[in-house]
Amino acid sequence: MQRYDRLKEILRLDPDKDFLAIYRLTATYEFPWDFTRALELALFRTYAVPSIGGLLAETTEFTERPQKRYDDTALLLDAVVEHGFDHDTARTAIRRVNQMHRSYDISDDDMRYVLCTFVVIPSRWIDAYGWRPLTHHERRACANYYATLGRHLGIKDVPGSYEEFESTLDAYEEAHFGWDEGGRAVADATLGLMASWYPSPLAPAVRGASLALLDEPLLKAFRYERPHPAVSRLVHGALRLRGRAVRLLPPRSAPHYARQNPEIKGYPHGYDVGELGTFPVPGAGGCPVPHPRRPAGADAQPPA
Repeated sequence: MQRYDRLKEILRLDPDKDFLAIYRLTATYEFPWDFTRALELALFRTYAVPSIGGLLAETTEFTERPQKRYDDTALLLDAVVEHGFDHDTARTAIRRVNQMHRSYDISDDDMRYVLCTFVVIPSRWIDAYGWRPLTHHERRACANYYATLGRHLGIKDVPGSYEEFESTLDAYEEAHFGWDEGGRAVADATLGLMASWYPSPLAPAVRGASLALLDEPLLKAFRYERPHPAVSRLVHGALRLRGRAVRLLPPRSAPHYARQNPEIKGYPHGYDVGELGTFPVPGAGGCPVPHPRRPAGADAQPPA
């Protein structure tokens, strides 16, 4: 197989009917490393919305158990990509996500924004640093994939196209990005987690490189100091150089899923998808106490 043969395969598929196959080929064959980094950045952006960052801080999951929270989030999302929406494993993963989300008072607007980051941020990352840019075909398939996931998660008014996902994300960030002490604490914990994946002497460099990837609105929301321009040039240049180097390599012969990432460290002996995530206790960690006349979960939709 030649370098662009898989792209030809992707372009033969229908982005409205075969969106899962296209997304899987793009994310696990063409750009697995880029999707991992971009989805990390996507989640990081959500902390800058005070209602999201503040709630995540209240749960203490990101500040006290960041590795587990990182692992569980990646593995639950990965289960759907690997197995497809109709598989029992994916249905279990979606059910777990719904159970966690419905334990808290999360607005549809915040849920929709998080979904938008999963569509838009990988596209922007790959256009900037990938070995080739994404095609409109792939962006359309990605939008359809996450629109389907959003419906399984019960999110209302899910955007219907990549362009709508992008405009929704940009408008929401402009309106809602802002300082929150909890959001900053979650951001700091995440930077610390990323630094922990490397030898300790490299921790300051990893943190500096991570900050160099944040745009001005994010830096302002978290009140982080702007990295030195030379550091930013070095980081962005290195990522673009990596993309050019990957272009010269032979295409991947097998899919690479998030569960295979070295950053997933919490389950060396395997895991049960049904046991991933948290099991919130009403009244603890930001989980509200249900109304006595309305049992917890009474408004939950049937499992996906």
